Amino acid sequence: MKTPFIALFFTFFTLTSYAQKSNYSILTIADSLKENANAVVRLDQMDITIGSQRSMNIKVQRIVTVFNDKGLNDIDAYQHYDKTTSVKSIEAIVYDAFGNEIKKIKKKDFRDQSAVSGSTLFSDSRVLYLEYTPVSYPFTVVYNSETETSNTAFIPRWYFLGGYYVSVEKCILNVTYPNDLGFKKKEFNFSNFNIKKTVDSDTKLSYETSGILARKPEDLSPSSDDLFPKVMMGLEKFHLEGFDGTATTWEAFGKWYGDKILTGTTTLPEETKAKIKAIVGDEKDPIKKAKIIYDYVQKKSRYVNIAIGIGGWKPMLASDVDRLGYGDCKALSNYTKALLQAVDVPSYNTILYGDSDKMNIQSDFVSMQGNHMILAIPNGNDYTFLECTSQDNPFGYQGTFTDDRDVLVVKPEGGQIVRTKIYDDKGNIQKDKGTYTIDENGHFSGSISITSEGSQYNKKYRIEMYQPTEKEAHYKEYWDNINNLKLGKITFTNDKENVRFTEDVQVSAINYASISANKMIFAVDAFNQNTGNVKRIRNRKNPFQIQRGYLDSDEIEINLPTGFAIEFLPSNYELKGKFGEYKTEIIKKDNNKLIYKRSMLLNKGKYSSKEYDEYRLFMEQVARNDNAKIILTKI
Repeated sequence: MKTPFIALFFTFFTLTSYAQKSNYSILTIADSLKENANAVVRLDQMDITIGSQRSMNIKVQRIVTVFNDKGLNDIDAYQHYDKTTSVKSIEAIVYDAFGNEIKKIKKKDFRDQSAVSGSTLFSDSRVLYLEYTPVSYPFTVVYNSETETSNTAFIPRWYFLGGYYVSVEKCILNVTYPNDLGFKKKEFNFSNFNIKKTVDSDTKLSYETSGILARKPEDLSPSSDDLFPKVMMGLEKFHLEGFDGTATTWEAFGKWYGDKILTGTTTLPEETKAKIKAIVGDEKDPIKKAKIIYDYVQKKSRYVNIAIGIGGWKPMLASDVDRLGYGDCKALSNYTKALLQAVDVPSYNTILYGDSDKMNIQSDFVSMQGNHMILAIPNGNDYTFLECTSQDNPFGYQGTFTDDRDVLVVKPEGGQIVRTKIYDDKGNIQKDKGTYTIDENGHFSGSISITSEGSQYNKKYRIEMYQPTEKEAHYKEYWDNINNLKLGKITFTNDKENVRFTEDVQVSAINYASISANKMIFAVDAFNQNTGNVKRIRNRKNPFQIQRGYLDSDEIEINLPTGFAIEFLPSNYELKGKFGEYKTEIIKKDNNKLIYKRSMLLNKGKYSSKEYDEYRLFMEQVARNDNAKIILTKI
């Protein structure tokens, strides 16, 4: 009995010794930080030294313990570089669960590849990244890098918490800068986080925090960018792409950007200008000219991803896009602008944050912002915005990637913050008009026409490009309330002029209705049932957001089987509240015919966590009524 005890004691002593020898043992991580965490950031430290308007040095140390494969993305061991940014050093050391070194990875061992696939014009935009396949979990990576750049327009945003399912043991940000460059900062979402500002002087800024517990995502939460703490930083006097710049007002910043960065990028070959003038012909209306040119760009060019900050803010030359037929968002917007100039139509480069989660340019913080570029064409007192990366968007249509947000329009006289198109809830409409028949065996057959506009158009119009198997999968998921669904003829009408997409679909299903003895039971609402219940979340912490409201309006003719009488018909139903309005009506017609009408208006808005249960109950009532049944009795 003594020998196993001694062995056990020796094993425990060995593990304890390892834990004491290294700070990287998992035994030193508090249990509270492990809860809900795929990874723990042991230390996340960035030291930014701005030496001058044309010099910035950034040192990063990031120590991350990874518990499973889902935590691999939290290592963040990579560094972009180009002709203005050099990587002075980069390395990583990997440790096992008890803090023993497994592997040392030097700069030459990092993968080095182009940051832009398929483009020879941006071969100097590259990325170094750690490629490590773990032998076992957990393990710890200690990552260090140092970069230098002449571009001081982009001071990295600092995120104290990088995402969900990751906790932070310690986080430090140190920024040093001269007192004559107009350094500025803006803090977001600091409440409920223990963030200490340790230094805030005219030459230095420092933050420190510890013990941030891992968060779990909650349905309908706003973007993590609106929930987690971060700091934006900028300089009033900065350098970008070989030019000194100023960012005191949006007007001054926009004028500098237009004069210094965009100037000289819209030159086109005379042959191309002559071709465009011939295509436009005698058309005089600027918007109609723009439609012709937008169609030309969509057919001629394709999009390649060159992220702002990698490919820089200076677009590739319009003549290069004309020759090669591809470009990123900046290049394609600039190319379209050049073509418009050739036929005397003014347009302006427009900078924004492109994402399905709406994100604004911070209008009270003049600095280099945004990750995307579109084009603005003056149209009366407003603008028509063009998404130049899309080969199928209708002219002037703003999908969910660019709608309803503050953007920076760069005009010759300076920058201007404007709002992109806001689609009213009732304008995001889907109209269903259809009919279905239930035969005496409970089988279902019908047809429906679904017309979508506003942001609902954005969700639908690409169905037309699906492969047959993809279309079938789409409709079987869309009508998952209909068992044994079989699709018949499907046709689409994409009215780009009015931004309206129509689906005409024939469907059938055996045994849609349940038959028991002499009774037949089936759900009235076959085509637009709200079957997804809102998840119950006890002790919800986050507010919730309905980013885009909508209006569904349905009218369906129902043909009942002969030889059956109506025993039970659901009552007309109406529901009103802060989240929207819902109404159903069933009208009896002659010869076993019913007309079913349904409307559902959901209001966009931001709501507190305390209102979530009220919203959940509202949607449950909708789902319950959508599933209301008709009972027929055999005569």
